[in-house]
Amino acid sequence: MKDKKVLPAKPEKHVIGRRELVALPELEIEEIEAKIDTGAYTSAIHCSDIHEETTADGKKVICVELLDPSHPQYNHKKLRFAEFVFRDIKSSFGEVQQRYVIRTTIELFGEVIEAEFSLSDRSDMKYPVLIGRKLLKGRFIVDVSRKNVSQKFKIKQKQKHTNL
Repeated sequence: MKDKKVLPAKPEKHVIGRRELVALPELEIEEIEAKIDTGAYTSAIHCSDIHEETTADGKKVICVELLDPSHPQYNHKKLRFAEFVFRDIKSSFGEVQQRYVIRTTIELFGEVIEAEFSLSDRSDMKYPVLIGRKLLKGRFIVDVSRKNVSQKFKIKQKQKHTNL
């Protein structure tokens, strides 16, 4: 009998709802509502006053205000990103737009994941953060009948550690 190859176990996929409360640790946001969108490839974050500047040493940076004054978590903080790409992104209306894309972290189910986010004005959208397929693939299964599954998981984990 030949030796059987043992394949490594696939990581368990979490079930995620149609909306989730997420954290963006590097952007200092503890809890913000995100729409899970399997129709979108790239994830997105709502920003206002998005523009490029040139530093004293001649390097380009993107300057943005995270969210906008109408959002409850708006903190007047201007963010600068030295590492970014300018990419064609198809909008929810099917139009191709050029957007800045950055890498930052997002926290779901107690796991911090590095992911790409396009920076766009989502002021006309209900949710300031959109989670697309690229972030979801291989990690999550979407159950559209549920919401805030990650937040409920986080609360259960805290209760479990408190009761020890």
